[in-house]
Amino acid sequence: MKSRRHDSILVGLIFLLSFAFAETRMPGTWSNWRGPNQTGVSDEKGLPSSWSPEGQNLVWKVPVGGRSAPILMNDRLYLVNTAGEGELEQEQVVCLDANTGKKLWQYRFNVYGSDVPPHRVGWASPVGDLTTGRIYAMGVGGSFICLDSSGKLIWEHSLAEEFGIITTHGGRTVTPVMFENLVITSGITSGWGSQARGGHRYIACDKMTGEVVWVSQPGGNPYDTCYPTAVVSEFGGKNLVVDGGADGSIYAMKVRTGERVWYFPFSKRAINASVVTDGKRIFACHGQENLDTNVMGRVVALDPLGSGDISKTGEVWRADGLTVEFPSPALNGGKLYLLDNGANLICLDSSNGKELWRHTLGTIQKASPVYADGKLYVGTENGKFYILQPGEKDCKVLDEDELSKVAGEEEILASVAVAQGRVYLVSTRNTYCIGPSKVRPSPKPAFLAPSAVAPAGGAQPAFLQVVPAESLIAAGQEIRLKVRSYDAAGNFVREEPAASWTLAGLQGNISPEGKFSAPKGPQAGEVRATIGALTGAARVRIIPPLPWNEDFEALAPKSVPSHWIGAGGKYEVREVEGNKVLVKLSNEQSLLRRCRTYMGPPDLSNYTMEADILGIEKRRQLPDIGIIAQRYALVLAGNAQKLWIESWQPETKRSVSIPFEWKGNVWYTMKLRADNTPEGKTRILGKVWPKGTPEPERWSIEKADTIPNLKGGPGLFAYAHNEIYYDNIKVYQNGK
Repeated sequence: MKSRRHDSILVGLIFLLSFAFAETRMPGTWSNWRGPNQTGVSDEKGLPSSWSPEGQNLVWKVPVGGRSAPILMNDRLYLVNTAGEGELEQEQVVCLDANTGKKLWQYRFNVYGSDVPPHRVGWASPVGDLTTGRIYAMGVGGSFICLDSSGKLIWEHSLAEEFGIITTHGGRTVTPVMFENLVITSGITSGWGSQARGGHRYIACDKMTGEVVWVSQPGGNPYDTCYPTAVVSEFGGKNLVVDGGADGSIYAMKVRTGERVWYFPFSKRAINASVVTDGKRIFACHGQENLDTNVMGRVVALDPLGSGDISKTGEVWRADGLTVEFPSPALNGGKLYLLDNGANLICLDSSNGKELWRHTLGTIQKASPVYADGKLYVGTENGKFYILQPGEKDCKVLDEDELSKVAGEEEILASVAVAQGRVYLVSTRNTYCIGPSKVRPSPKPAFLAPSAVAPAGGAQPAFLQVVPAESLIAAGQEIRLKVRSYDAAGNFVREEPAASWTLAGLQGNISPEGKFSAPKGPQAGEVRATIGALTGAARVRIIPPLPWNEDFEALAPKSVPSHWIGAGGKYEVREVEGNKVLVKLSNEQSLLRRCRTYMGPPDLSNYTMEADILGIEKRRQLPDIGIIAQRYALVLAGNAQKLWIESWQPETKRSVSIPFEWKGNVWYTMKLRADNTPEGKTRILGKVWPKGTPEPERWSIEKADTIPNLKGGPGLFAYAHNEIYYDNIKVYQNGK
């Protein structure tokens, strides 16, 4: 026991030391698109008051554009945008030399299983870790990746296949945020078990390993996708992550555990603008209809020291009728700078919400303002870039430039980055470096430990965290679970050396040291750790190796396979003519009408999937029915009477189709095969035939992909108001 206690103390010290060097403030950097303090403000001095796209104060210009804001670390500029066009289009992280604009590297990755159109790819900004130089990015299709400073992939999560994250035509994608050892992202997910129903969830991962540390759903049913960037700050001794949710509320959670502290119902629709804070108040805005009036738009100041529902106690002041839907505010010196959707720049007194002045810039606005050196830097969607001098009663235009003489050719959707005396501007076509020709030398980093890493001596545990919080393992595989305790303020107490372990919904073995293994699968449930009156849990799915056969006969009516992602609330097992089948339920909700459901790990490759399917015809309407293998879908398009192979449906040049007549209320068998070739391509083959008849020798449709998805989990695709039936699902390795 003494040895185990000593080991636990040592592990805890290592864990604390990783925190102590996790938060860095480095002058001359811009590692978060909202700036060093997440307020849209830079402390830089001597910045330019004028420039010209033709040459004045223009250090360099390169034809690398995008819609998201750049970040800057260690003389390198990073941004997320698109690569290629049509059937070759991908998403990418790009690294430029901040002094010359030279492209140093790019990391490309595919968009798959997404409803985001091509022109909205590259939505979210990257975020950087100043202690390691690593870059974290969230792709529009749910790819959550970590790269080192040379562009090498360190870890990745396919959030669609692992958590059931959805992407829509709007393209809204969240920029991750960092704190200590965590990198946190969010989105609307529909997973399994208690997380099967759709909800806006936050996923916190260990920044070094990608291990899932916590998952939290602080709010209710989502109205729409959203894309604010969460803000982390300390309030009353608690480190909180504060963000706007897809259900129209503002939330505060303990950043190390994901526990909700308070919420503020705010809007009838999702929140898109990020909040800002001065350390004493939270400032939030939206441009939708308010809850208590039909006036559109509101700005509020909130007291962050409350708990629970703070709608009656937390509001300090409000300003109605300001439709600040997309740009996030900048906060400096008691002034809150806002840009509404019509490109009106508005200055409010942050102490009382009183409007001090407003200035019209254009007609359409997406980019957020940045305050630096007594000036505001901001571009409009019309392609104009302004340098402004805000005052107490008005705002003076110091410089106004139009990036292109052709209307709409060069939009500005992103805010600027400010570092080392320069301003970095990204338009949809180019990146500009504005400032002096000679760059200031990069300062050495100043490491600052966060103010609430550990509690004072004698603090008592109030929360148990079991990590990894989410695991997918093979039958017979072993994982080691760890238990950490936190006090009531969310501060880390210690790595717990011992706990009492139990299983919920799982069959397997758990040792006193927290080693879990399951002899068989598929199954899904929780491993729980208890110390005294406290209990924490980790969620585990166990998936057997291929082949799989599922006829649903062993499942209870109205249930779904427990280990599937994205099935809850959308499917149910039902007995039809004496045989159990899986039914995709009819639903009028747009977020549930189209769905992709996954049934296995995202690293499978070179396999075939089969399923029997039937689409109910209703009011002369047929559904779209599909099966998925290795991130490719074989889809029967009902009303179009076509057979498709697609990986990213909105980019139609990546799909192939043939005319294919089929009928409603009739069973068919679908078969989809994915083969990775020695040349680095993927060959996808599909066929469909009436159930019970001989299988055709020839494939009905095929595609060769030159930018292939080399791995991916099997699944189902459905898009319909009407019900769809599935049965006799088979997944097996090719050649077997």
